[in-house]
Amino acid sequence: MAINPREPNPVDRHVGSRVRLRRQILNMSQEKLGEELGVTFQQVQKYERGTNRIGAGRLWKLARVLEVPVAFFFEGAGSPAVEPGFAEGDQTPIINDFLQSSDGVALAQAFSRITDPKVRRRVLELVRSLADTDESED
Repeated sequence: MAINPREPNPVDRHVGSRVRLRRQILNMSQEKLGEELGVTFQQVQKYERGTNRIGAGRLWKLARVLEVPVAFFFEGAGSPAVEPGFAEGDQTPIINDFLQSSDGVALAQAFSRITDPKVRRRVLELVRSLADTDESED
């Protein structure tokens, strides 16, 4: 199967998803990030989707604005030659999908602020029961 050169590169998509994750954690809008970088919010959207590559200088500036090391954007990218699929039982895809959504980021932030272990357990049980209810309705 031929690779379409117009398709976003998997590494570009991964870096973009890490930009989006960090921006959401900081509760920063695409517009505000664009202002800090000197680009439009549409350009930020393209970076986050991986449709436009982020150059080295821009990546450096992104790291400074988002207050992370440049390496943050590559964490979890893996090596395509070594990682053709995920090992059985690997939760990485689930976690990545969860953190790609604004609801996932907000839920993780709120959950991490719960300090009582009993309350955390009850929240987990509630979420599991709601998920089981959704599955039984299908």
